[in-house]
Amino acid sequence: MKTRSYYLELLKNHVSNPKMIAHSIASEAVLRALARRFGEDEDVWGIAGLLHDIDVEITNGDSMKHALVGAEMLTNELPPDTVDAIRMHNECATGLQRTTRFQHALAAGETITGLIFATALVYPDKKIESVKVKSITKRMKEKLFAATVNRETIMECEKIGIPLDEFAEISLAALRPIAAELGF
Repeated sequence: MKTRSYYLELLKNHVSNPKMIAHSIASEAVLRALARRFGEDEDVWGIAGLLHDIDVEITNGDSMKHALVGAEMLTNELPPDTVDAIRMHNECATGLQRTTRFQHALAAGETITGLIFATALVYPDKKIESVKVKSITKRMKEKLFAATVNRETIMECEKIGIPLDEFAEISLAALRPIAAELGF
C-alpha cells in the first residue's frame, strides 16, 4: 500500500466538498480505532474509511452506482478485501448483504460519524469534545433527529461484537483528537 498522504490526495482529486472530506477523515479515524480493537491492520482499515466515498461526486450520490464506481476506481490501488469492504458499505448497490467484520465495521463506522456530527451541532459550542456517549445513544432512538442517518447500519456494530454504547465511545474517542481538522 502507498502512504496515507497519497490516498488523501487521491480522495481530494475526486471529492471537493469539504464536508465530505471531513466525513472521510472522520471515517478513517473510526476505522483505525476499530482495527486496533480487533487487532487488524490500522492502515488498511483506515484507508478504507478514508476512501469509501471517493465516488460520491462522480455518481452524484446515486445509491445504485455509489460504491460500485468507487470500488472499480480503487481495484488497482488497494487489496481486494479493502475494495470489497468499500463496495459493500452501500449494500443496495450490490444486492448483497454484508457478511465480514471489515464490511460491517466500515458501514457502521462511517455511518456513526454522521450521528456524532449532528449531535455535536445541537450543543451550544458545537464541539465533538462536548458530545457524550449517552447523547449519541439517546439520539439513536430519536428517528427524526438526523433522519438520514441509518440507525440499522450503525447497529451492525453488534454484529461484530461491540455493543452500541462501546461503539459510540470508541468512535467519539477516535474523533476527539482530530475535531479541529473536522471543523468541530
